[in-house]
Amino acid sequence: MNRIAALAAAISLAGLASAYAPSAYAADPAPQVREPLTEVPQAPFNESADAHADVALALSRAAATHKYVLLDFGGNWCPDCRVTSGVLQMKEVQPWIARNFIVVPIDVGRMNRNLDIAETYGQKIHAVPTMVVLDATGKILNAGNPTALSDARSMTPQAIVDTLNGWIQNPG
Repeated sequence: MNRIAALAAAISLAGLASAYAPSAYAADPAPQVREPLTEVPQAPFNESADAHADVALALSRAAATHKYVLLDFGGNWCPDCRVTSGVLQMKEVQPWIARNFIVVPIDVGRMNRNLDIAETYGQKIHAVPTMVVLDATGKILNAGNPTALSDARSMTPQAIVDTLNGWIQNPG
């Protein structure tokens, strides 16, 4: 076998191996949400939580479980934040979220609390909800549009799920 044929065979075998090798962050396909959102939590953000400790714990757990970390910056006063939280808790969505993410709700108060956490990842909170998706090393995967859900009230539950799914399927 000449060198070109041998190289082609090696590349082909490497491609097959990588195609069947499990990715550390292989996400399940997004669920199909057929039901409308019927319940919105009134207070999904714990105003007295130690968000810095919660983020550190989530990153540690993500490294052990090969999940993404979803930092959900918002406030209980924000209807779009409550809608997003409600979608994450829907019976069709919650199992997918649990398999793929460690969710950290981060209370921003009246845009005056825990903002430094977002800045750690190069983000400024201008609107909520702001979602920051991280891999277990702390690398941000959705730097280009973390406020895509800031008008969640006008979105379908499927559109919210598809946005989250897009961030992990096509990081960038």
